Amino acid sequence: MDRRELRETEGTSILLYDQTCAAEKRRRRKRGKFPDPAKRVVINELVCEGCGDCGVKSNCVSVAPVETEFGRKRTIDQSSCNKDYSCVNGFCPSFVTVEGGNLRKPGKAEAPDFSTLPPPPPGPSLADPYGILVTGIGGTGVVTIGALLGMAAHLEGRGVSVLDMAGLAQKNGAVLSHVRIADSPEKLHATRIAAGEAKLVLACDILTGVGYESIAKMQRGVSKALVNTGLVMPADFTRKPDLQFPLGSMEREISDAVATGDAEFLDATTLATRLMGDSIATNLFMVGYAYQRGLLPLSEASILRAIELNATSVESNRLAFRWGRMAAHAPARVAEAATPKRPVPESQRISASLDEVIERRVKYLTGYQDAAYANAYAELVARVRSTEARVMPGSTALAEAVARYDFKLRAIKDEYEVARLYAETDFAERIAEQFEGDYKLVFHLAPPLVNKPDPATGIAKKSSYGPWMMKAFRTLAKLRRFRGTWLDVFGRTDERRLERRLLAEYESQVDEILGKLAPHNHAIAVEIARVPEQIRGYGHVKERFAREAKARETVLVGEFRAAVAPTAPVRVAA
Repeated sequence: MDRRELRETEGTSILLYDQTCAAEKRRRRKRGKFPDPAKRVVINELVCEGCGDCGVKSNCVSVAPVETEFGRKRTIDQSSCNKDYSCVNGFCPSFVTVEGGNLRKPGKAEAPDFSTLPPPPPGPSLADPYGILVTGIGGTGVVTIGALLGMAAHLEGRGVSVLDMAGLAQKNGAVLSHVRIADSPEKLHATRIAAGEAKLVLACDILTGVGYESIAKMQRGVSKALVNTGLVMPADFTRKPDLQFPLGSMEREISDAVATGDAEFLDATTLATRLMGDSIATNLFMVGYAYQRGLLPLSEASILRAIELNATSVESNRLAFRWGRMAAHAPARVAEAATPKRPVPESQRISASLDEVIERRVKYLTGYQDAAYANAYAELVARVRSTEARVMPGSTALAEAVARYDFKLRAIKDEYEVARLYAETDFAERIAEQFEGDYKLVFHLAPPLVNKPDPATGIAKKSSYGPWMMKAFRTLAKLRRFRGTWLDVFGRTDERRLERRLLAEYESQVDEILGKLAPHNHAIAVEIARVPEQIRGYGHVKERFAREAKARETVLVGEFRAAVAPTAPVRVAA
């Protein structure tokens, strides 16, 4: 029975869906207590449009953002992936499953001689209970950190209480662990840290660190904050693909809650991942950092013994703790050790100038179609640049917007281009760098000439295609010379017609802007030129975004046409 039947049944109906949740499956797999399928999802970022439909379908924060020269795209965080594969249902041809083989063991930085580390400053006094608030997100080991600190205190014969508040942890929600340590159990009269009484806020995720519960526990002159600024998008990102990470304002909010100099910020996620090869090492890295700063009333021996008793990834966790200590003592040395050995992929290298923006796109469009197609783009951008320089000397905002978004409307990802971005790029090599063993690639596509819309939803269903598809891609990519000719069978679809219309309308709009450009309407002109940023995705997803973008454009064009230059003040003789 499906949901449509239940909807049409009179009276109250209940659908029970009983299975182990994906987050719990991942936890059990790490302990070897649950089957671990040899199947992982990867995204070809060059094919990805950044529409976010995969996030809508999966509601999974392992579908993470990656900023590229061509806009924000998506990648799969393999460290946190729950393997429920629902993201593949996003209406996008960028999803590939790697079936068989294994993830290559991530490279780890060469460990230095940790015995040279100096001892930390004397730890805080336990004459009064010492409250540590550990904050983070579900599935990253926040509860484990609380348990380790509690066990370490117990091993030293201290009084200790640990209260975990998990909430919606399994949806990447906030997790807080209240750890209270005293020199004797009799001094602990409550398990929860009261308002303003946290001596240390160990914020393993800055978003949870600025939550109401966390800020309320801080007090000037009482609390110190150690905060991880690593970019981990909240669950809202699955519904808001352009969600920004307001790092600066969050840092200020925490700094304002404690005394000057009592808040310290570091990107522990990036450092720990590069040093240890896995983002799960972040929280123990933070514990090591706090220890070396003299913020924990515990000995290294007891913390390492607690890690040993936990009996999970013992050596890795010990190493993460020691790297954290080293980062607090010698940050430059650790930053050097964490420098990636491989260069950043070319697509993720952001252009440093407008000339570079144009040059890279001319090269791209030449490969996309031919030199004539690229030259038409370059000539338009040159006209915009010349007009803007005359009207608004020193400004290149309009030229950069047209350079980016006329390109976007020209380099549409039709069937030929998707094929080229698989067959004629380094996609296969990047997969080989990430995986080893006997694996095969399975592509999840909805070819418009084969996969017809579902009668019930009006949306085409995706199908799976095996490794032979790479040969098909190579052949199809070579046929791009027929794009736009009578031999272009794909050019007759509604989606291709829409894309041609969007480009023609955009360039016509640019012509109008150039004819009327003036200082008083320049800012609106730039906004109009940036509208195509909101046109993204494939099929029905693209159609929806295009409708919304065109509605926005209509409003802006109306403002542009109605804008009036300010009148110069009239001076009246005395």
